[in-house]
Amino acid sequence: MNSSQITTTQRIKAIVGGSIGNLVEWYDWYAYAAFAIYFSNSFFPDSDLTAQLLNTAGIFAVGFLMRPVGGWLFGSIADRVGRKKAMTLSVLLMSFGSLLIALTPTYKTIGVLAPLLLLIARLLQGLSVGGEYGVSATYLSEMATNDRRGFYSSFQYVTLIGGQLIALGIQLILQKLLLTEAQLEDWGWRIPFVIGALLSVIALYLRSNLHETEAFENKKDVGEKKKGTIKELLKHPKALLTVVGLTLGGTLAFYTYTTYMQKFLVNTVHLTKEESTLISFISLFIFACLQPVFGALSDKIGRRPLLLSFGILGTVFTYPLLNALSHTTSMWGAFFLIMSALIIVSGYTSINAVVKAELFPSEVRALGVGLPYALTVAIFGGTAEYIALWFKQANVEHYFYWYITICIFFSFVVYARMKDTKETSTLDKD
Repeated sequence: MNSSQITTTQRIKAIVGGSIGNLVEWYDWYAYAAFAIYFSNSFFPDSDLTAQLLNTAGIFAVGFLMRPVGGWLFGSIADRVGRKKAMTLSVLLMSFGSLLIALTPTYKTIGVLAPLLLLIARLLQGLSVGGEYGVSATYLSEMATNDRRGFYSSFQYVTLIGGQLIALGIQLILQKLLLTEAQLEDWGWRIPFVIGALLSVIALYLRSNLHETEAFENKKDVGEKKKGTIKELLKHPKALLTVVGLTLGGTLAFYTYTTYMQKFLVNTVHLTKEESTLISFISLFIFACLQPVFGALSDKIGRRPLLLSFGILGTVFTYPLLNALSHTTSMWGAFFLIMSALIIVSGYTSINAVVKAELFPSEVRALGVGLPYALTVAIFGGTAEYIALWFKQANVEHYFYWYITICIFFSFVVYARMKDTKETSTLDKD
């Protein structure tokens, strides 16, 4: 179908279907971390809680390591056989992983098979979430009209953050309203994973009714040897290195102010768990609402001004913001500081997907967006919490603030040297 023939309703359907997988997959990803304290003793032999949590965290980390493999596998599938098929397969895999966690018997029932099945489920989820980003970023960018690409692709982070919010919301409802702590540890922890599997089925239905993109259809005649291969991808070294440099500071800042921030507020700021959860929920909600605003702004003024703003403000204000946050005693003072940081980070999060998609030709676009991004996130985003806690334990927590600052500055150098992809977009050549 020619892009000019696609109606507004069909484009809205494309936004929903293209980004819904992010919501589901980030919900599942975050639900594992959020509910680990309740299910760790179900999968590992009776020992101290720290050992159980370390085992659970180890499986979480292995899931992270699978993300680059997912970026390669699903990127190749998307470039070879279509974006729609790759997105459908990705969400199906996530559904199966969630269901496996929900239904796996405890260690007391089946012994060593329990942690083994948990590991398999997490490997499947890691593959799925690793593949989801590149494929959905490519799909949303290709389905958009050239004057709305920033707006369309920004919904990837709306749903990514939305997944975390839903997981957080379900945890609050189960904790405060429906179940006791004993019930949560006994069987209640399975509920979020059943919900995750059901959400995946809804996403699967929505995706099965999507149109394939015109950009992919136009390249159907390109030789199979050129589509979705590492060999072909390596012919674009500058674009590959740009994705790594572009992602480095942004992903570290994103993980610091979203997934790590709850622990930071309790561990360093000394707020209560309830206060830190409330701050995280409200700030993440506003952060999600900001993404389309910044995305639409990039359609007006270009991508580069937003990236440069993030690079400059992130380099200048990361240390002062985190240092002030570590000394604040007010709940709303902490909220204001985190919100300020998230507004700065929005210059990256809202448009990073479309910028990457605009760097690569159609035949290796999903692979080019997904693989270097997944590698960078696994190395820098995935280790953010561990490095932060390591510095904290060594009583030099401020070193972590400098670490983020240096990484953002490195990304700023990349932004300063790159052309505005809105003006040089490979999507215009499709």
